[in-house]
Amino acid sequence: MDTDEVEALIESALEDATATVARARGEHDDDHLTATVISPAFEGLPLVQQHQLVYDALGEHMTTDIHALELSTYTPEAYDDHQGA
Repeated sequence: MDTDEVEALIESALEDATATVARARGEHDDDHLTATVISPAFEGLPLVQQHQLVYDALGEHMTTDIHALELSTYTPEAYDDHQGA
């Protein structure tokens, strides 16, 4: 699955989301990805629920096209704080 397709799926499913998806470093398989997702939809949710929203956005692709997903999720405010650190 193309990284642009993964980004589009996430961004279309989550409120005002910005997703950046890349192939995992050192992995030669096309199904190992890293993703950073920023969305106000994560506000007030624990990390597990934030990740579940992303997995739900990807649906069956998580079992058919994507073998591993290294995921970082942020609210816009948390991302700004992270960038400033």
